[in-house]
Amino acid sequence: QVQLVESGGGLVQAGGSLRLSCAASGRTFGSFSMGWFRQAPGKARDFVAAVSWNAGSTYYADSVKGRFTISRGAAKNTVTLQMNSLQPEDTALYYCAATVNSELRDQDAYRLWGQGTQVTVSS
Repeated sequence: QVQLVESGGGLVQAGGSLRLSCAASGRTFGSFSMGWFRQAPGKARDFVAAVSWNAGSTYYADSVKGRFTISRGAAKNTVTLQMNSLQPEDTALYYCAATVNSELRDQDAYRLWGQGTQVTVSS
């Protein structure tokens, strides 16, 4: 019943910024945390960032610390990933996901996934 929809991807030059958004449609039950993952061609899907259900905790991959910021809306059914100082290595398909699990860095903990939004960074 519940679906996650990402938006905000696109093409940007190195050093530029993009803001990704994810919103849950349909009914949601209980409290859930949300995260972002990304997958580049020929590579495994990797953790990017996550925020707890009450927005009290955030987590980041080392590769994006200081450049990306995750936040969630007051209604707790939306999540945003502000991406600054983008580099070509950030090029990937970015997925939003939701979980009731507390292990937010582990993609296996996430039950609900969006379809992804493409981010391409040119040099």
